[in-house]
Amino acid sequence: MANKQIDMRKVKTLFKLHAQGVSKRQISIQLGISRNTASKYISFFKAYKLTAYEVSALSIEELDKLFLNKTKPKSGQLQTLEQYFPYFDKEMKKTGVTQRLLWEEYKERHPDGFQFSQFRYWYLEWRKEVSPVMHFNHKAGDKLFIDFTGKKLTIVDKYTGELKGLEVFVCVLGASQSTYVEACESHKKEDFIRCIENALWFYGGVSRALVTDNLKAAVTKSSRYEPKINETLSDFSDYYDTTILPTRTYKPRDKAIVENAVRIIYTRVFAKLRKETFHSEAEINKRILELIEVHNNMSFRGREYTRSSLFQELERPELKSLPVKRYELKQYANGTVHKNSHIYFNKDKHYYSVPYQHIGKRIRIVYSESAIEIYYIYNRIAIHPRHRKKYAYTTTKEHMPSHHHFVSEWSSEKFISWAGSIGHDCQDYIVKILDKKQHPEQSYKSCMGILQLQNKIGRTRLNNACKRALDYGAYNYNVIVNILEKGWDAIEDMPQEQSQVPNHTNIRGKDYYK
Repeated sequence: MANKQIDMRKVKTLFKLHAQGVSKRQISIQLGISRNTASKYISFFKAYKLTAYEVSALSIEELDKLFLNKTKPKSGQLQTLEQYFPYFDKEMKKTGVTQRLLWEEYKERHPDGFQFSQFRYWYLEWRKEVSPVMHFNHKAGDKLFIDFTGKKLTIVDKYTGELKGLEVFVCVLGASQSTYVEACESHKKEDFIRCIENALWFYGGVSRALVTDNLKAAVTKSSRYEPKINETLSDFSDYYDTTILPTRTYKPRDKAIVENAVRIIYTRVFAKLRKETFHSEAEINKRILELIEVHNNMSFRGREYTRSSLFQELERPELKSLPVKRYELKQYANGTVHKNSHIYFNKDKHYYSVPYQHIGKRIRIVYSESAIEIYYIYNRIAIHPRHRKKYAYTTTKEHMPSHHHFVSEWSSEKFISWAGSIGHDCQDYIVKILDKKQHPEQSYKSCMGILQLQNKIGRTRLNNACKRALDYGAYNYNVIVNILEKGWDAIEDMPQEQSQVPNHTNIRGKDYYK
């Protein structure tokens, strides 16, 4: 080190210029120092593997203390104590381990060693020296810190050459500082939750808490004491048996560990990718994983272990197990139970049954790619596999009252068969009604009303009324009722030329329903 310590502001400028590629000769000219002095300060930073971002993050006081501690000669007693510090640092991440417990172990081996106050002082000074920005002690498996970088990565459309910016998701486990990075399309909850889930499967386990920023995908309403968590993210945390802990607004030190990780990622990922071209998210994320593996296997500054070794030794055993399958993203909708004990799910235009006791009530629909869940005042009252056939019914017989059980058996085949037992003209008429609607289910009530008229007027009159309605080319329940009321079913047919029905693929006919 230089014989006379230069001003720390000048030191920060020195290293900034060096990181920008300015030569030592130019640095010495600009700062008014000798080339040997510039070389010694640069060598100091390199020895401790400090990046440009880490140096810029240090305060003048922290930087001054860092140099001051290296210039004072250390006693043999202190040098002996410092040999234990890397071991102490790893042990402190285990549940229940305290500084006093470690001091007691130290005193057993060195009865003439430092007392607890001096032991604690020198240990904290060592931690400041090797980790000058981050001073918190996180327990293994406790928290996963999550953030997005301020800058974006870019992919290029292979055909148009258009540039597309991607957000960059970063998360860090507290104890080991094992890091995961992924490029994604946006900050929206779908992308946000997918990135968190990919991180959990990357680590092979789940931390006890997820520490997030106050972005909308995580928090719908900020509060210093009880922030309101996004409903989908809350459901995700329940599925993975973890807790969401939003940071306080305007309190960056609540997640300083991931803020520091972001600065390092700029150097070890962004800078490495600056001269490479990618055409898809999958392509760039594959490359990012390669760089993250290198980052996690680099030794900590001033320590002999890496993020990966610390993760495998301490953090991995403390993580909770992953579920059997991945989480299915859920969406939410509201609805009302119809009089036929079904709700209408507008997204798929499909009907699902619920217990008849809830007819007329407002319900909450929770749906994923594979299932539909129906809730009434937080109680789940029905669950069905998701179907996407428009205007179809998914019915559980137990949901319907006993006098409505037969409704669940309604089908085109049933109505055509029933009409055939009344007469040929009746059957043709029912086929026309079913054929008239875009979806047969829309005509079931009309068919039921017409066929039940036989109980009042008999099969013969109903078949004749259907024959007359066929001549009119009118197909609905009210036409049949009008014919019967006016007695038109008894009028004899007028001779007329029989029309031929053209053979065309758009005319389905009764065979369509068999």
